[in-house]
Amino acid sequence: MNAAARLGLKSLSAHKRRFAGTFTAVLLGVAFLTGTLVMGDTLRASFDDMFAGAGSGTDAVVRSTNVITAPGESQGTRRPVAASLADDLADEPGVAAAAPNIQGAGQLVGANGEPIGGQGPPTLAGNWIDDPKLNAYRLAEGHVPRRSGEVVVNRGAAEKGGLKIGSTTTLRTPDPVRVTIVGLATFGGEDGMAQVTFTGMTRADAGKYLTAKPGEAASIQVRAGPGVSQRQLVDTLEARLPQGVEAITGQESARENTDMISGQFLNLFTTFLLVFSGIALLVATFSIHNTFAIVVAQRTRENALLRALGASRRQVTAQTLLEAGAVAVLASAAGLAAGIGVAAGLQALFPALGFPFPEGELRISALSMLLPLIVGVAVCLGSALLPARRAGRTAPLAALRETAVDDSGTSRRRAVLGTALGLTAVALTLLGVLASPSLVLAGTGAVLVLASFIVLGPVAATSAVRVLGGPLGRLRGVTGGLARRNALRSPRRTAATAGALMIGVAVLSLFTVFGASLKATMNQTVDRSFAGDVAVSTPSFGAGGSGLSPRLAAAVAERPEVATAVGLGKGVADIDGEGRALTVTDPAALAAAFDLGAVEGSLDGLGGNGIALTRTEADERHLDVGDTTRLAFTDGRTRPFTVRAVYGRSELVGDYVISREAWTPHRTQDADTLVSVTFKDGVSTAEGTAAVEKVAKAYGNPDVQTRDEYAQSSASGTDMMLTLVYALLALAVLIALLGIANTLTLAVHERTRELGRLRAVGQTRAQLRAMVRWESVLVAAFGTAGGLVLGGFLGWVLVRASDGASDSAFAFALPPAHLVVVALTGLAAGAVAGLRPAGRAARLNVLRAIATE
Repeated sequence: MNAAARLGLKSLSAHKRRFAGTFTAVLLGVAFLTGTLVMGDTLRASFDDMFAGAGSGTDAVVRSTNVITAPGESQGTRRPVAASLADDLADEPGVAAAAPNIQGAGQLVGANGEPIGGQGPPTLAGNWIDDPKLNAYRLAEGHVPRRSGEVVVNRGAAEKGGLKIGSTTTLRTPDPVRVTIVGLATFGGEDGMAQVTFTGMTRADAGKYLTAKPGEAASIQVRAGPGVSQRQLVDTLEARLPQGVEAITGQESARENTDMISGQFLNLFTTFLLVFSGIALLVATFSIHNTFAIVVAQRTRENALLRALGASRRQVTAQTLLEAGAVAVLASAAGLAAGIGVAAGLQALFPALGFPFPEGELRISALSMLLPLIVGVAVCLGSALLPARRAGRTAPLAALRETAVDDSGTSRRRAVLGTALGLTAVALTLLGVLASPSLVLAGTGAVLVLASFIVLGPVAATSAVRVLGGPLGRLRGVTGGLARRNALRSPRRTAATAGALMIGVAVLSLFTVFGASLKATMNQTVDRSFAGDVAVSTPSFGAGGSGLSPRLAAAVAERPEVATAVGLGKGVADIDGEGRALTVTDPAALAAAFDLGAVEGSLDGLGGNGIALTRTEADERHLDVGDTTRLAFTDGRTRPFTVRAVYGRSELVGDYVISREAWTPHRTQDADTLVSVTFKDGVSTAEGTAAVEKVAKAYGNPDVQTRDEYAQSSASGTDMMLTLVYALLALAVLIALLGIANTLTLAVHERTRELGRLRAVGQTRAQLRAMVRWESVLVAAFGTAGGLVLGGFLGWVLVRASDGASDSAFAFALPPAHLVVVALTGLAAGAVAGLRPAGRAARLNVLRAIATE
């Protein structure tokens, strides 16, 4: 070991407390990253095992090749196959058994009258397959459905809905069906497949309620005979299947199911968590850099003496980097262990939150261990690099200087560079969101805005602390004035310390502004496009649920209190080679329930071969009123449709509208997503709502909401998102708090003699504690103010970028009350961060402090 290494380790050993904050910041960031990766590996492996076990008896799946996927759908709509094909395949050589799999949407209503699930994960219903090896579900209690109306449900759904064997309830298919639970089932050894619910019916009931016409099935499950491999079975079946039908192995089907249910969710969820891990590590970078910058400044005389004794620049730099490396390795290793604990905690927490985490041991891969270790070491070394280089540049004559003056707050070069960078950033951002919408330009501008804040930090800190600390002198007297001067003493240090909190507050503000804008957009959409008095709707968050019965709108319209009731159904078709979602409705009544903007042509005469579309889609496809386009449906048929109307708005109605008459020949499982109800003149909202609720109760009891309630319900997913975001950002705020505390602790050590002299001339312990606490609050106030400005601007950029990427107009909203809460949180963090350093300063021995070198 060379001299620099020995000196670095001895210095680290002698001053362990100096690096406590750095150690903790690295540990927390690495633990979050490790926990995210381990949890993702565990979930993915658990779902793989669960699907492999559930589908182990299925050797081949026969299905249609005709599938249409509309934008935003995770999986497409596939054409059904003939259920009778199972009987034909059962007689083929090498086939032991074959059974039709009839599947569709079916949502159970719980004992309390509320639907079970539907907030994202699908609610499924299908026929109960008698062959236990072909059935993915295993009967755990009771018996299989034998008569019409009997069902088996997965045990998790029954427990969530307060149902048990013998319970009678409603199954929304979406038409309401009264069913009796006769059995409870498991999936792959679990009570359910995550939050997916399943209801198993008789084959006759499934064909009656889940398909457009009896005799159809989603697929055919096939089991191979003895000695026949899955590939051999598929090859045999392919030679005998009709055109437009294919066979895939059971392993391929299980892999697709894993990707569909767990892959997409897990990729989104883990990416979401990784983003916040990155934010936490970015905040840690500021804290680590500041710690080493202070330590290097405190050791200026020591480093100068080393240079005077012959140490080279490289050796002094290496000494500092060695200290950083030692802290990084130790903290990252501790973070790996803590991360495994985080993953284990999440595994136990998920079921308590209503998400059944598949049981199984934690899966720890080499990548999940190696990547956080590398990131932790890289972040720590990278943060210490500039201070280390500054230490290496220490001149030998610096040992003769008493103090070094930080003039970064008055640096003209820094001010000019930061201002130029800021103006360039704003110009790029405005160009990206206003002139020529470009996410690349907007994103680049946003990054440069952050860089300009960092460069201008010391310059801004001088002015900001003077303004923010101005009232302290009047309110707290000499103590407040001293706190203000201490914060002004080193603008670079103040800016770096506040920078960590600034990032956390900026992200909090960004999501707060974006969430408020989403709510304002939904309110604007409902106010502008929804002309009804009440709405009957399905859950707005996610794609789960069974939808509404298409018969509901007609039943509501028969009430004497109701003037019009228009349902919006959903369909899908291929238009010019691209999958597109269709709105299926009564076009003649559409304008009475929804504001469509300027309408060219007429919606009254769509009939069985007419279509209406938005002006945006019409221009993109070069269509106008009277032109013809061709629609291909999942049943394999292609028909010409004449454009009978072009309308302006698509926010609630969608981009393409056809009549129920046109959709009926090609429909799959029919369902509405929304029913708009308008009352007759003189009917009060309360009277009309009560009338609609009476009708809705017979159709599975969907929500009946006023305009305001419908807007709030549509934006409910935003509150869930913000709650999760705030919880995840708590770690970043905690790291920022530790950074402030560590900086102040080091500053107290640096100013030991000064603090002793203040105590000697009459300053009390209480006054000294108050001075340090107010200094902490000032630093936090500067970081919070910068974070609010930065977060508000980036929130506006995100809203405008979303507006440019969508046909719907996004509304920008600043929520004052929420931002005040964010500001108070930042100030409270500063006050808490100053408690420990203030206490340590107050406990200093006066005589020893004065005698300190």
